[in-house]
Amino acid sequence: MSILDKVVAAITPPESEEARMEARQKARAAAGSGGSDWLSMVLQHHMQIEAAFEAVKAARDPAARVAAQKKLAVLLTGHSNAEESVLYPALALADEKGHAGMAYTEQAAAKIQMAALENMAPMSQDYLDKLEHIRGAVAHHVYEEEGTWFLELKEKVSAAEQAKLSKRYKEEFERYMGTDLKWEKARHAG
Repeated sequence: MSILDKVVAAITPPESEEARMEARQKARAAAGSGGSDWLSMVLQHHMQIEAAFEAVKAARDPAARVAAQKKLAVLLTGHSNAEESVLYPALALADEKGHAGMAYTEQAAAKIQMAALENMAPMSQDYLDKLEHIRGAVAHHVYEEEGTWFLELKEKVSAAEQAKLSKRYKEEFERYMGTDLKWEKARHAG
């Protein structure tokens, strides 16, 4: 972790686990009961991302860690592409331009940091420190989405527009991940 990363982390402490769980519960309550609405899909992806971070950390040899890192990177990119193509524009159009701008910025930073991780020795402490830094930034981003940003979007957008967002979010995610969701097959296989 760079000196700047350490300074930023010191002056902006992360939310508590309790606050994150409370945000997730609010988001689950706002999501549709069938699991096919955009917020339900986002929440499912957030949980998959959390599990993918754990899989990278838990890997016991370089090859396994690199393979887990690649799966994490694919999932993060597919998820962020769908949010950036569908949900962040909807936020901006719902008079939440500040949230949309911050969301784009945070996801761009995560992509840059994931690229930096690729250049590090996978079993080194520096690698684990960088991975934890990225995980923390992603966890904060998820907290913002689940705690306020996406709840505001649910409140401000009509039911008809919600249905369009759900359809488009699913299409964008599948466009990157593949309609057969290769990620799911890879996740269950190893």
